[in-house]
Amino acid sequence: MPDLPPSEARRAAAMTVLTVISGAVDAVSFLTLGKVFCALVTGNVLFLSFALAGEGDVPVERAATAVAAFAAGAALGALTLAGLAARARPWFVAGLAGEGLLLVASGAVALGRRGLAEAVDHTDYVVIGGVALAMGLRASTALRMHVPGMPTLLSQTALAQLVNDLLNRPLTADGRAPRHRLLARSRWAATVLGIFAGGVLGTWLLVPLGPGRALIVIGAAVLTFAAACHVALLRREDMGART
Repeated sequence: MPDLPPSEARRAAAMTVLTVISGAVDAVSFLTLGKVFCALVTGNVLFLSFALAGEGDVPVERAATAVAAFAAGAALGALTLAGLAARARPWFVAGLAGEGLLLVASGAVALGRRGLAEAVDHTDYVVIGGVALAMGLRASTALRMHVPGMPTLLSQTALAQLVNDLLNRPLTADGRAPRHRLLARSRWAATVLGIFAGGVLGTWLLVPLGPGRALIVIGAAVLTFAAACHVALLRREDMGART
């Protein structure tokens, strides 16, 4: 990644971690929850249209549950995070904590109902709704973070932007791309590669763990990341108070 101010580097790194987690969540949801995406809403909207048209062998209830829960999570995040930000509270950490808790709870429900089964019952809308709710909350967290080119939940726009920018190749007098272009390219590449890496990771987790424990592990990773961000925030505040 190009040499960035510390704040920009931290923001990009945080969004990269969350992008990987999104890929892992969708790997678990698509492969074990009945071909439904809990992060990639575009896929669910298409599945919903297929179901309403009577084609594609996708029950309308499953896609509708995911879309509705995602929207509810986004609304919850928008209201809660805005309130926390207005009171100068650590809204980013709170958003991550809420997401992690929802993923852990959804994994616990799946584990309690299905044990180590390779797939959750396709009518288990509680698990689908819980995971989609967590991803809707994530969407609001990422929007408020506002790192250009890193929405953490989708990669198609980032891929198109990266390809277009590489083909245009704006160069400086010394034959190098301008610094702001290198920054943008690194973000787009991190988004595409992050989703891919997360999909691989989520699939690997499913083999030994099953969907319930995989969701718990992913949720625990989010909570650990939230704790690390909180500690880093406290340290920066402490250093600021000393200077």
